[in-house]
Amino acid sequence: MGAVLITRPEPAASDTAARLAALGHSSVIAPFLRIELLHPKLPAAVQACLITSANAAHAIPPRVPVFAVGDATAARARAVTTAPVHSAAADAAALAALVAQSCTPAQGPLLLLCGHRQGVALAADLRTHGFRVTRRSVYRVQPPRRFPSVAAEAIKTHTIDTVVFFSPETARAFVRLLPGSLRAEMAKLSALSLSPAITRAIGEITWRSIATAEHPTQEAMLKLA
Repeated sequence: MGAVLITRPEPAASDTAARLAALGHSSVIAPFLRIELLHPKLPAAVQACLITSANAAHAIPPRVPVFAVGDATAARARAVTTAPVHSAAADAAALAALVAQSCTPAQGPLLLLCGHRQGVALAADLRTHGFRVTRRSVYRVQPPRRFPSVAAEAIKTHTIDTVVFFSPETARAFVRLLPGSLRAEMAKLSALSLSPAITRAIGEITWRSIATAEHPTQEAMLKLA
């Protein structure tokens, strides 16, 4: 088996590379997004903090319980706070359900830390349960201006035979930036997708095969490798 092209941004890309290495797979890292951390003013009193990405962990306020979308995000949160951290171990819908079961609107507002222009649907879902939700953008994703040369070289030289996608934003950047000269090469590669939304985003490319993880977790994704 050839190497796996990892398209997610750092530092998550290196974590995925290490996990692939433990499974006996080599990898090539070519991030299709750059994470820019933001530091907005946060409300002083909230009953809990919600994060849907490990990229938001840096902004977690001290001593506030955290509800994370998945186990990897929860692990990042535990590295920056001593407050209790709970994992929904799935997706945004599961996170909303966990919060609704664990919290009550009378205890105060919720703080949702998310990416720029993200988290709107989750906040709306929580509001249907009666919660007040304060949403703050604490990071922004920036795609590269052109297709990364390391990725192009890996495709041209047939170094890789699999491409992994962890977010719709990364998938859309890959599709948009892919040079016409490389499109035919995609039919020789397999794609691994973390979710149906990502699978739809890469669907306009002809791949050898596309496999979607059974659950939106890195562990489920890597089982497909």
